[in-house]
Amino acid sequence: MIEVEERDTKGPAGHSSGYTRNNPFFSTVRVNELLTAVGSEKETRHIELTLDEGMTYTPGDSVGILPENRVDAVEEVLAALGFRGDERVLDHYKIEINLEEALRTRLSIGKLMRGSVKQYARLAPELEGLKALVGLENKARAEEYCWGREFIDLLKDFPGVVKDPQELFHVLQRLVPRLYSIASSQKLHRDNVQTTVRVVRYESHGRSRQGVASGQLGERADVGTTMPIFLHSNVNFRLPQDTAAPLIMIGPGTGIAPFRAFLEERQATGQTGDNWLFFGEQREKLDYLYREQFQAMHSNGVLKRLDTAFSRDQAKKVYVQDRMQEHAGELFKWLERGAYFYVCGDATRMAKDVEMALLDVIAKGSNGTLDHAAEYLAVMKKQKRYQRDVY
Repeated sequence: MIEVEERDTKGPAGHSSGYTRNNPFFSTVRVNELLTAVGSEKETRHIELTLDEGMTYTPGDSVGILPENRVDAVEEVLAALGFRGDERVLDHYKIEINLEEALRTRLSIGKLMRGSVKQYARLAPELEGLKALVGLENKARAEEYCWGREFIDLLKDFPGVVKDPQELFHVLQRLVPRLYSIASSQKLHRDNVQTTVRVVRYESHGRSRQGVASGQLGERADVGTTMPIFLHSNVNFRLPQDTAAPLIMIGPGTGIAPFRAFLEERQATGQTGDNWLFFGEQREKLDYLYREQFQAMHSNGVLKRLDTAFSRDQAKKVYVQDRMQEHAGELFKWLERGAYFYVCGDATRMAKDVEMALLDVIAKGSNGTLDHAAEYLAVMKKQKRYQRDVY
C-alpha cells in the first residue's frame, strides 16, 4: 500500500470512466473476508469492491481508496482543540464545509509529521517545548518525538495553540488516498476489483493505534458499506507482451496481490508461459494467503513451480530470498530462457534482500562476479524483464 500525492490520478485512455481521486466512484463492499487464521500475529483481509460500467483495470494496476478518519478520533481531536465541530472552514479547494467533516475527510490527524510540528510551533513561538522540536539542529529530536505519535498527542502535549479552525489547514497534511495492488483479473471478475489488505494495529506511547485506511477496511467496511474509490494505472508493472515468456514472481505477505492478478489473467487468457511463484509469510497454518487457489493452480499446471517460505515454522528463519538461493541453478536457467522477474512488497528490507539474492543467483549461474551479475541485471531492467512494485 502506498499513499497518493495530491494530484489528479486519472489513468490512461483505458480508464475511460472518468473517475479519479477528485471524482471518485462510490463503490459497495461486496466481500470482506479474513484471510489469516485465528492466532496469527497479522490481520490480512481480502476485499472485493463493485465497479461502475466502463471502469477497467489491467493486472499490475492499483485501486485507490479515499479513507475517512475514525469518528471517535475526530471527536477526541475536537475536544482537545475546544471546538464544537460545526464551525465553518474552507477546504483545500475553497469549498465551505464544517470542521467535523474537514477533520474526518480532508485532514490527516493520524501519523504525526515533522512538518505539522513545525507549522504548529509557528502558532506559538513563545512555547519553549515546541521550539526544541523545530529547526535543522533539532531534526533528530523532532523525528524521535513524532515516531508513533498522532496529532492528538501534539494537542495534549501543547494545548491551546490553535485559535482559529482554519489554521488546521496550514498545520495538518491532506488526507490522501491509499493505493492497494489489485489482486484480480477483470477477465474473471468483470464488475468488481479485488485487493489484499493487512490491517495495521499497534500500541505506542500508551495508546492503541491503527492505520487510517487499513483500520477502516478492517473495522468499518462491512459488506454493503460504500466507499469512494478510483483505479490507478501502473504502466511500469505489467505482464510481458510475449504470452509464452516465463514469469518468476516474488510476493511475500500482501505483496502476493498483483501475482494473483497475473496468474488469473494468464489462466483466463490461456497464456502458455511457465509461472513460478515464491510466497513468504510467518506461519503456514495461520498466514498462507490464498492457499487453496495457489495449490489448485499448481496442481492444474497454471503454476509450474510454487515455493513457500514460512519464517516462524522452524528455529532458523527462512525467507523468500533463502528459497531463491536454494533453487539458484534452476532460477538462472529460467532467466536464461528469458524469464521476467517481478517483486512486490516491502521496499525497506525485503526488496533489497531479494535483489542481492538475485545478483548472487546470476553470479553463481553464470560463473561470474557480482559486477558481471550487476551488468546482467542492468540488461534485464532495460528489457523490462525486472520489475518492482515496492512500498
